[in-house]
Amino acid sequence: MAAEYNATVVSRVEVAPGLIILRVAPDKLPFEFKSGQYVVLGLKASEPRIDESEADALGVVASEIGVASTGVVASETGVDATDVLTGGLGVAAPAAIPNEIPGTPESQWAVDAQAESVARAAADPDRMIRRAYSIASESRADEYLEFYLTVVMSGDLTPRLFSLKIRDRLYVGPKAVGVFTLDKAPGKHILMIGTGTGLAPYMSMLRSELVCGGPRQFVIVHGARYSWDLGYRTELTGLARHCPNFHYMPVITRPQEDTTWRGRSGYLQNLIASGAIEEETGLELTPEHFDIFLCGNPGMIETVIELALARGFVRDKGHDIGTLHTEEYW
Repeated sequence: MAAEYNATVVSRVEVAPGLIILRVAPDKLPFEFKSGQYVVLGLKASEPRIDESEADALGVVASEIGVASTGVVASETGVDATDVLTGGLGVAAPAAIPNEIPGTPESQWAVDAQAESVARAAADPDRMIRRAYSIASESRADEYLEFYLTVVMSGDLTPRLFSLKIRDRLYVGPKAVGVFTLDKAPGKHILMIGTGTGLAPYMSMLRSELVCGGPRQFVIVHGARYSWDLGYRTELTGLARHCPNFHYMPVITRPQEDTTWRGRSGYLQNLIASGAIEEETGLELTPEHFDIFLCGNPGMIETVIELALARGFVRDKGHDIGTLHTEEYW
């Protein structure tokens, strides 16, 4: 039986051009999940796309497709979806997507894939396009699920999600899944490092697990190109002001184009290596004190992993839980 819409948009806030916070109320509440987990969202191929978006290119855009830390396909700004190239049929994508180089067989592959996607959408307008996204809301909330999304103009789903208005309907998967949770670090101080919408699972963790003034330290290092792309900045700044055990460290990479910014700039890995975490918390950045969570750009994740391994941190490996935990978005 084909999946049907089972949730309603109850709030839509534009953070910056191409960035929104979307709140969705499933028909069946409460919706149980652990902070850090993700769930599938879906819309039919017949749904409108925002005017600025490009034609459908399912399976082409590198920023939409990748392998997540759990070994299954990730797409757009969500994680661990298994239906990127199939419109929800559950068949994994190829391990690698050719680069689009003009005049090469790879560029023709991209053109052919896009044409096939458009033709498939026209032939089956009721086809459900599904992607998985981390939940940003508190795990105890029973009114809605919150998502922090960035649009991929040539993507298959986000241009449709960005076209949604309050009271519009969409599909939400039956359950949340994922192991990128604080269950891996009971009682430890937590360093959460993320880029862009990789902040989403950390918002859920903070809203669910932070005890303001408690003994457990929480640190968020969040990177974006510009200050206006630092989602949840007002909430996190206020939280850091009132909770001595929470530390918010936003960083931008293009300060020359953001002349009003007076905060930190540069790449997150450089901040980690600089000793800024130790200065902020008064704790040495070692596995005896912290567990590290990484979410977002794989280049950032790879570099920080190298730094962390040199300090004695150990990556998760299968059922063996280490002190370094990753979730890649593409």
